[in-house]
Amino acid sequence: IHGGPFANIAHGCNSVMATHTGLKLADYTITEAGFGADLGAEKFFDIKCRYAGLKPDAAVIVATVRALKMHGGVPKTELKTPNVEAVKKGLVNLEKHIENVKKFGVPCVVAINIFAQDTAEELEAVREHCAKHGVNVALSDVFAKGGEGGIDLAKEVIALADSGESKFAPIYPLDMSLKGKIETIAKEIYGADGVNYTKEADKALKEFEELGYGNLPICMAKTQYSFSDDPALLGRPSGFKITIRNCRIAAGAGFIVVLTGDVMTMPGLPKVPAAEKIDVTDDGVISGLF
Repeated sequence: IHGGPFANIAHGCNSVMATHTGLKLADYTITEAGFGADLGAEKFFDIKCRYAGLKPDAAVIVATVRALKMHGGVPKTELKTPNVEAVKKGLVNLEKHIENVKKFGVPCVVAINIFAQDTAEELEAVREHCAKHGVNVALSDVFAKGGEGGIDLAKEVIALADSGESKFAPIYPLDMSLKGKIETIAKEIYGADGVNYTKEADKALKEFEELGYGNLPICMAKTQYSFSDDPALLGRPSGFKITIRNCRIAAGAGFIVVLTGDVMTMPGLPKVPAAEKIDVTDDGVISGLF
């Protein structure tokens, strides 16, 4: 169940209670930590796993040919057009996500959500690139085929989870300074050259440490469209700095929210939720999902 704490503005995953319940009820428990390894995965590993005492056995990085083409410079209006060269150019983005997951000591598999217009040549380009990094690719066709379309991916995940390869560890210690934690995330996960702080952010971080909250983990609020704080910088940008404009404390949840760029901290939800259009008949036929 997706609870809505999107990883571009919050911790990006479900509750500790939900995961512990899943672990008791199933052989394998999967947590969705959305919006890329730079946001969802980093927060899942550095915040949730730390608080819940979790040690993940494997990670699944979800990719699409469409997204890779966009990171390769193709405009949204042309993403359905086959373009192997654009896919290859955009693979630097996926490559960075793979590197990020590996930095936590967790082995990963890349799952490609298939679209009808994806070509065999485009899919093979992804597979070849991932193979060079020692990562397998599994095709996920659950949209078209239901559960049957996810069997190959499930087998890959099970094999990886049972391999014993995971040596999970968070990327920073809690006794590091707040700025030290922020800069570790910015440099190691985003690929930034450094961090700039506004006067407001500087003041807030000093106050939090003076109040005894310096040992809390960091929850970055950042655009999901780029590794940087600029949504227009696609692919794998370099030569940039992250600007911290302010910081807030979520004392109850137990983390410091760090605001970067021009990102809203309330999700843009519709006035009429999709749930109002969803129905199920007495025969179990569901309508209104799409």
